Amino acid sequence: MLKGLIGKKIGMTQIFDEQGVAYTVTLIEAGPCYVTQIRTPEKEGYSAVQLGFGEVHPKRLTGGEMGHLKANELAPLRFLREFRSKDHGLKVGDKVTVGDAFSVGERVDVIGVSKGKGFAGGVKRYHFHGMNATHGTSDRNRAPGSRSSGTTPGRVYKGSRGAGHMGVDRVTAQNIKVVMVDPERNLLAVHGAVPGGKGGLVMIKESRKQ
Repeated sequence: MLKGLIGKKIGMTQIFDEQGVAYTVTLIEAGPCYVTQIRTPEKEGYSAVQLGFGEVHPKRLTGGEMGHLKANELAPLRFLREFRSKDHGLKVGDKVTVGDAFSVGERVDVIGVSKGKGFAGGVKRYHFHGMNATHGTSDRNRAPGSRSSGTTPGRVYKGSRGAGHMGVDRVTAQNIKVVMVDPERNLLAVHGAVPGGKGGLVMIKESRKQ
């Protein structure tokens, strides 16, 4: 079976197990997802399954998106994502639920878009140390320091770390333990934090670092 789902981050809470141990968990509304396309090595050059998630009004989709879904008699789905898989045993139109894909104790990777922090300085963005708050240092406590050397090269190298836009990056939280699976409510609880804010789209995959 395919070890992958699209979901929506609901928020964080805590869960107690049978021994009374408290787990800090993130709740994810995972699925149900529908198979919208099967990629094959003969046609596309690789094996993958395209899943759709989140039914919406048809006016929310473009003509191309609607045509892609109507060709397989599927409902209007807002989000389409691919999962690389060879032995999945699925066909177009199949429904994939959280109970089918995952079980308690498994390890997963959760991919999302991190929260936007706006324009941030070097200390917040890259954890720069800053200077001492002594010996007359009045305005250099959170400064990045030297940007480059003098005559050679006489410029700042591309890609140098410094102040700038922070967040809104694709981030993967790796090797997270599945603590709870609730197929009736399409809920998945994973131990720890996952990228993004409440309501953010996430992809749940089988962990690559078992």
